Amino acid sequence: MKMSDRISSFQASPIRRLSSHARSAVRRGITVYHLNIGQPDIRTPRGVLDAIHEYDEPIIAYGSSEGDERLRSALPAYYATYGVRIRPEEILITTGGSEALLFTFMTLCDPGDRIVIPEPFYTNVSSFAHSAMVELVPVTSRLEDGFALPPIEDFERLIDPKTKAILLCSPNNPTGHVYSKEDLEEILRLCAKHDIFLVVDEVYREFCYDGEEFTSILTFEEYADRVVCVDSFSKRYSMCGARVGMLVSRNRQFLT
Repeated sequence: MKMSDRISSFQASPIRRLSSHARSAVRRGITVYHLNIGQPDIRTPRGVLDAIHEYDEPIIAYGSSEGDERLRSALPAYYATYGVRIRPEEILITTGGSEALLFTFMTLCDPGDRIVIPEPFYTNVSSFAHSAMVELVPVTSRLEDGFALPPIEDFERLIDPKTKAILLCSPNNPTGHVYSKEDLEEILRLCAKHDIFLVVDEVYREFCYDGEEFTSILTFEEYADRVVCVDSFSKRYSMCGARVGMLVSRNRQFLT
């Protein structure tokens, strides 16, 4: 039987495609460093594991569409440590950061719409865009510049009536670059000028080194209506398999 043309058009994840080769090498006694996947080697916090073992609800029932109320109520205190003022109703819990990105694409874009993104970028973003029938428009960042934010003119020349958003990742996966407060403000002004969204993946916010200072996109309250933050517990707490992510935005229309 023939499968759909849609599924046939998907490419295998480059991240997972390498895994079988790595396992084969390990079986042959070769030491393999897994630079193809963002799996932390730090221990998952003991409190997380204890909570799983101590879970004693008699029924695992459906939760609310917005996510567990206890989690949403606890998160504002965490964000406050980064100078962010956010309310529980401005947080939507997702099945990991990947689902958060997919939801974002499908909420902001119609089929054929475009999102501008600095490259290199997290390879699975291509699959999410393909699923949502969104075109990714790359703007090149350069090794010679430490993968700094490309000139604002490079972004602007790619924006057209089909462009709905710019997507950044800071700290960046895979380059490690951390965008400065000035970088983010410059991009926000451009988004405001063209009436588009700025989506920022902040999953790696704790992973700043060499004195780099992290600035959350959520601190720019004057641009609140056009900002979406993608977040996850996967890297921060070494909980990749738990699949706990979130979308944070003060734009109520986006979240509902």
